Amino acid sequence: MAELKKDWVLNPGAFQRLLEWLERGGDSAGDGYLEVRRRLTAYFDRKNCHSSDELADETLNRIARKLEEKGTIIDVSPLHYCYIVAKFVFLESFRRAKLTENRATEFLASDCHSPDSAAAFELNAGDSKEKLFGCLEECLNELAVEDRELILEYYRGGQRVKIERRSELANRLSLTANALCIRACRIRNKLEACVKTCSSRK
Repeated sequence: MAELKKDWVLNPGAFQRLLEWLERGGDSAGDGYLEVRRRLTAYFDRKNCHSSDELADETLNRIARKLEEKGTIIDVSPLHYCYIVAKFVFLESFRRAKLTENRATEFLASDCHSPDSAAAFELNAGDSKEKLFGCLEECLNELAVEDRELILEYYRGGQRVKIERRSELANRLSLTANALCIRACRIRNKLEACVKTCSSRK
């Protein structure tokens, strides 16, 4: 099941074709579309997906594109086909989530307890802790205030405290735990690159 092309957007003609296909040529003022979307959202909710609405829309957009390419889909009923596509969308979303989790685990490995720890970044040969701390302080000050506060809060405390603190931080920022992790990793990547550049200059 191919992913949507990045330059493809749902246009009025494709949307109307989707409505007609869902209604099997009838007209219920979009009620069929709303019911199918509700069922797809419920399907992704049962799979514990964080963005059920977005995944439901992605599913329907893929079907709309397929209809635009093929003209019609007659092998199975519209609802059955929607669930087939939804399964592929879910599997792709699950794989992306696992990749993100694995990548985050690499960045937050073992000794990485706080951004002011020398173990948080790989030291180049000959780098001293004092040199690293100096660069880290400079790079932290270069971050936007909200990013600096987030990364310091994210890594503060022991393992049990971090888990509770990160949960509170996610709630405060209205983010899922996964979204918070991704944001922290992006900031950490930026910070790590800055530290390495700084240490190479000194």
